[in-house]
Amino acid sequence: MVLAAFVQRSTVLSKNRRKFIQDPEKYDPLFMHPDLSCGTHTGSCGHIMHAHCWQRYFDSVQAKEQRRQQRLRLHTSYDVENGEFLCPLCECLSNTVIPLLLPPRNIFNSRSNFSDQPNLSQWIRTISQQIKALQVLRKEESTPNTASSKNSENMGELQLPEGFRPNFHPKNPYSESIKEMLTTFGTATYKVGLKVHPNEEDPRVPIMCWGSCAYTIQSIERILSDEDKPLFGPLPCRLDDCLRSLTRFAAAHWTVASLSVVQGHLCKLFASLVPNDSYEDLPCILDIDMFHLLVGLVLAFPALQCQDFSGVSLSTGDLHIFHLVTMAHIIQILLTSCTEENGMDQENPTGEEELAVLALYKTIHQYTGSALKEIPSGWHLWKSIRAGIMPFLKCSALFFHYLNGVPSPPDIQVSGLSHFEHLCNYLSLPTNLICLFQENNEIMNSLIESWCHNSEVKRYLASERDAISYPRESNKLIDLPEDYSSLINQASNFSCPKSGGDKSRAPTLCLVCGTLLCSQSYCCQTELEGEDVGACTAHTYSCGSGAGIFLRVRECQVLFLAGKTKGCFYSPPYLDDYGETDQGLRRGNPLHLCKERFQKIQKLWHQHSITEEIGHAQEANQTLVGIDWQHL
Repeated sequence: MVLAAFVQRSTVLSKNRRKFIQDPEKYDPLFMHPDLSCGTHTGSCGHIMHAHCWQRYFDSVQAKEQRRQQRLRLHTSYDVENGEFLCPLCECLSNTVIPLLLPPRNIFNSRSNFSDQPNLSQWIRTISQQIKALQVLRKEESTPNTASSKNSENMGELQLPEGFRPNFHPKNPYSESIKEMLTTFGTATYKVGLKVHPNEEDPRVPIMCWGSCAYTIQSIERILSDEDKPLFGPLPCRLDDCLRSLTRFAAAHWTVASLSVVQGHLCKLFASLVPNDSYEDLPCILDIDMFHLLVGLVLAFPALQCQDFSGVSLSTGDLHIFHLVTMAHIIQILLTSCTEENGMDQENPTGEEELAVLALYKTIHQYTGSALKEIPSGWHLWKSIRAGIMPFLKCSALFFHYLNGVPSPPDIQVSGLSHFEHLCNYLSLPTNLICLFQENNEIMNSLIESWCHNSEVKRYLASERDAISYPRESNKLIDLPEDYSSLINQASNFSCPKSGGDKSRAPTLCLVCGTLLCSQSYCCQTELEGEDVGACTAHTYSCGSGAGIFLRVRECQVLFLAGKTKGCFYSPPYLDDYGETDQGLRRGNPLHLCKERFQKIQKLWHQHSITEEIGHAQEANQTLVGIDWQHL
């Protein structure tokens, strides 16, 4: 069984719209920067089909397009050459399918079995030894025969951890048809996310799958937080099915990728937290999005654990990975926290958490060579940790819930509460998060020291560079004036930037970043991927990774664009005293901002539904198909 899905690039969560991928063929997406400048989002209409039924349907759509000698500009709401099709049930735009899989394992339910398992320090030492053994083995495979004897000696000298068999290759648990579907969706995510030609052998395919899973979960968490909805409340079926299928797919994708490639990714991800001499130029702790790192480590870990026969369970590894990344995120929050001291809160710390966080802050202060600013109150520090880590905890709870199928406690299904304690309990964390550092004092002090000694951290503390602080604020569309005449005045003063001060005939406002553009004119056309396009289309690629929301000021029309060939007009958020829109400004009545309508547009943007909205509009109104959207 498969689920119809639509994969698209996204900048909805981006904190830096000026940054984009320069050379997709050479770009390494392994570490996501905390600015989330460009992610890969997966959405779904929620309709399920048999895999062979979908294949026959998609083949028939392709055959129909090939038979049509001249397309007569029909059905451009989907582009068959890019793998797009309309869901056969609801005609929602889709470009791939996600295979439906059973949950692979159940981790956090077996807490009672952890007593005989290694603690974090022992586990880190074991994993480091296993990674070292793998690296020696890979070098031996890649070097010529003349040098292989020397490497064999190294392998002999290297003490393999007990029960570790690096030459063991596990049997794939899935049937051929499921493996084919895993490859199909993985390749589609890679192709769309990097804008490259499909290549199922590329080592970046699994990274893009993990990244899409992480980014989609972060998007859902932001929507739920912004709407003040409970984390495990009744999600719409399409969202629930999409998250479950996407997470389980991402967990299973390593089985169809090269084992050595996935192990290589795991080694590099692990080395970003536990330093390894074999890797140089890894990003510092300030330049890694910790939730993407968590998802990558957890989903790549089975590729290493399948060769471990020492009795250490997969659940132990996942729990230690989660605790390690959580501690790294706490250090990230403390390094970048912008707490200002307040006279009211200067009393001596009394709570256990406040005393513990002050001790941790002093440790960081010591390792940064006193470059960290003076110690604020323990209450302030604990407050910033709790606020900064909540989005990470919520995303992690969603991730492990859909990965393992562990039912959520009823406490988290109610809105209006902070749920910090309930989340910690669900995720096997102590409510005093600093206890994690105290329980693993020996290994964590050396790790904190290595993180703080990084040159980029020193540059940040010396105010020579910026860093993202936590929690990240939600992105919103720009603030529009209450009175529409203010926008008309602003547009009337706008001159075309390329025609020496002439007034623009169609000034258009980007609702994402607030830039005024000279739309629908030859003067501001630019070349994009070998084609001449208008200012709005060019702007969508730099500001929204191909999707854009604009307000045509002189027509009082909202314009949705997706790519070069898709677009539609949408009802504007400005109404007259009778509650009616005035598209084209024909009646001339005073117009005022309707906040509900503007919220609806913002919700479409947050939910990544702009392309879907365009598809439905073009299917319903064929006259939209004849418009050259790329010239706007």
